[in-house]
Amino acid sequence: MNDVEAANGLAADEVRYSLQYLDGGTAMPVTVKSISLWRKETENKTGLLAQTLEPLAKAGADLGVVMAYRLPGNEAKAAIEIYPVSGKKLTAAATGTGLAASAIPTLLVEGDNKPGLAHKIAQTIADTGADLSFFVAQAIGRRYSAVIGFANDADAKRAATLIKKAAGNKRK
Repeated sequence: MNDVEAANGLAADEVRYSLQYLDGGTAMPVTVKSISLWRKETENKTGLLAQTLEPLAKAGADLGVVMAYRLPGNEAKAAIEIYPVSGKKLTAAATGTGLAASAIPTLLVEGDNKPGLAHKIAQTIADTGADLSFFVAQAIGRRYSAVIGFANDADAKRAATLIKKAAGNKRK
């Protein structure tokens, strides 16, 4: 069984491995996790993000991802995307604000930051031939995170597989 076949058969959503750097530096611990963003598109107006987040905060949400932006080519519309949403109380709050689980296959990549990491991940994805919907990454101090959306599940699985293969480690 090759790496692509193995990834397509993974039961767990999370794959842990070490990613080798282009400069030959030491490996770093990285987590790649398939996630479900919750999303809404609506009229763009002042205070929209705060209005959307308020009921979630009151429900005790501890959000790891919050993205809000105007839709390109239609600045009168905006999108808000969040993660995670779980449990009855938080799901009810999210649904009440117009958010719904997105159908966009999405990976969350987290780990230690190092120069060139975004390029290494982007190049690995490019090598898969995957069709990206979005790539949002940031580094805070020594930590790195990226939220990566794909056109379809097969592209997301293929990308996760090749990122894992680039790491040169077996699944733990």
